[in-house]
Amino acid sequence: MARNEHKDVHKKDPGPLVFWLQQPEDQDYPAAAQYLALLADDGGVAATVQALRDAPVTHQLAKDILRAAGLALLPRDNPHVASDLAKIAAGHKLSPVLLVRGNMAAGVPAHIADGYHRVCASYYTDENTDIPIKLAPLSAQGDGSTR
Repeated sequence: MARNEHKDVHKKDPGPLVFWLQQPEDQDYPAAAQYLALLADDGGVAATVQALRDAPVTHQLAKDILRAAGLALLPRDNPHVASDLAKIAAGHKLSPVLLVRGNMAAGVPAHIADGYHRVCASYYTDENTDIPIKLAPLSAQGDGSTR
């Protein structure tokens, strides 16, 4: 065996390709708002969701999204992750992820406002899966009310 021939022996077979919709589904925004209501007041939530709607779609790697959010990889048998893995295996398109920017200087992680299970399922296919995201800051333009 030549010196570099053994390199491919331990290479992992790539998982199925993950296909994505061009834009998040309409129902993703209310789901994001429900989560964000735990982090901000009504005005801040509304402004953040609008910023997510207005944000362009960009791309980030699955492993980087999880790291930036400081979240653990959910197990494959989590019902929502398993459902998304089945969609991936069937070639169905997933909805892009809605992500709220963190603040590294303040020690605030990014927040996956909608799409945590999709990120985990995509990671299982390949940690370097390129995931379409919409990224916006958490708005401080709240109206001062609480939920």
